[in-house]
Amino acid sequence: MPTFNVQALIDSLQQDVRYTLAQAEQLKQIPEGEMLQQPQPGKWSIAQVLEHLNGYNRYYLTEMEKALQGNRVSVAAVFKSGFIGNYFTNLMQPKEDGTIAKKMPAPPDYNFGPDLDAAKVLDEFIAGQQRLVKLLDKARNADLGYKVPISISRFIKLKLGDTFRFLVAHQLRHFMQIEWVKGVVVKSKAA
Repeated sequence: MPTFNVQALIDSLQQDVRYTLAQAEQLKQIPEGEMLQQPQPGKWSIAQVLEHLNGYNRYYLTEMEKALQGNRVSVAAVFKSGFIGNYFTNLMQPKEDGTIAKKMPAPPDYNFGPDLDAAKVLDEFIAGQQRLVKLLDKARNADLGYKVPISISRFIKLKLGDTFRFLVAHQLRHFMQIEWVKGVVVKSKAA
């Protein structure tokens, strides 16, 4: 399994979170109708993608916060990824060329309908990203091997470091989707 310098890993994750935060801030310029417009039947709108991410954030940010509160201080300079955590992260992580390796259906609890308040959804996502940056700061001196239960089964647990990696990769994946949706919706408005 891969190993990471703890500080470099957290720096990299925070950089990715700041990227999604900046992208989310730009979404404030999009009219609500476009935020709610599905690009094709059965495809998520920008607001639906963000609400999907909010669903994960509601669970994982709380679980990571609990893990950090009960965590012991660590001076470990290296984090070794676990097999399952690395596997899940790699499933989510976009490839270097910007493509998605494998499409996956969202679990039913994380699949939200089109009837949303786009501004509220966006504000919640932005607040979640700000919270995630702070949690990553706290993780700089924490034991990243501490176990966190995953959202679809409390019996499966990932190392805290892998939980951060998975969550951030998942967000990057869906921000690629948001870019695609924006392109389709803007083209349809121009036509």
